[in-house]
Amino acid sequence: MIQLTYIKNFKLNSKISLDYRLSYEIHGEELGTAPVVLVIHALTGNSKVTGVNGWWSSLVGENKVIDTNRYTILAFNIPGNGHSPEDSKINTHYQLFTARDVARLFALGLDSLGISSLYAIMGPSLGGGLVWELAALRPNLGEHVIPIASSWYSCQWLRANCHIQACLLEHSSKPLEDARKHAMTLYRTPESLEQKFNEAMANSPSLDVETWLDYHGTQLSSRFKLSAYKMMNQLLKTIDITRNGASLLEVAKSIQGHIHLVTVDSDLLFKSDQCWDTYVKLKSVKENVSIYEINSIHGHDAFLIEYSQLSKFLKPIFNPLITQNENHQLNHIWHR
Repeated sequence: MIQLTYIKNFKLNSKISLDYRLSYEIHGEELGTAPVVLVIHALTGNSKVTGVNGWWSSLVGENKVIDTNRYTILAFNIPGNGHSPEDSKINTHYQLFTARDVARLFALGLDSLGISSLYAIMGPSLGGGLVWELAALRPNLGEHVIPIASSWYSCQWLRANCHIQACLLEHSSKPLEDARKHAMTLYRTPESLEQKFNEAMANSPSLDVETWLDYHGTQLSSRFKLSAYKMMNQLLKTIDITRNGASLLEVAKSIQGHIHLVTVDSDLLFKSDQCWDTYVKLKSVKENVSIYEINSIHGHDAFLIEYSQLSKFLKPIFNPLITQNENHQLNHIWHR
């Protein structure tokens, strides 16, 4: 069930002030009775993390890797995604927002709920960028910091693709459909599409890649607002934990929690090499850093597909009863 917490007189970095009712859902144990895991959703996701139609139900739920019998799962809706009464007001000023602004709103939301510490902060893609921003903003907040298929900054390649998305959203006659179709070619890989449709067309020639792209465009258009997509795209291009002048290493070494980087070897959106480079740099100033690599032909979307691999990486973090031997096997660099 979606709930609201009131953030009054929130000032954007651009100096505009507004009141906002931040929406969220709580899954699992009652707040205040168990360790809290904050899950931050990806671009077209929402606070429905688990249960019927939950977008991460394969990982979060009863007796799952992140067990709702053991943890309180908190999920905020990213402001502007269409789940708060004030989102129309937010989206009017979407070009003034940055990922850091959203992290600041989340921090105030935690304060309003009386939460001063988290067992883990985690999220994929855009959500992973917001994990980085929140950890940089509040270095003592999370015991575990888990950005998945993401990065601490929006690189030039990502910004270039966000610009193309913005052009489609502004100028296309079917903006949501066309932007989504373009995005799907970044979320997957050539190899993934070859495998998917060579197999499918052998059984049904009508199941081709064009039909698949059209389907995804139509589906998103039926459940998502144009204003929400513009807002999420704006946030995706503004991730940068060094924007206040500090270097990556200066910011990262102040983060007290264990940073667990999860990358995908075939990711075309947040490149794996970028994540490995971050890991090497962080290791020079911080001991409690780990990296895990999902091996998949499916690209960025592997965080929604390769649940077996992702579960193995996350199990030692969320299952305190795991054996020491398993922990030794899984908490190390996964060689490519």
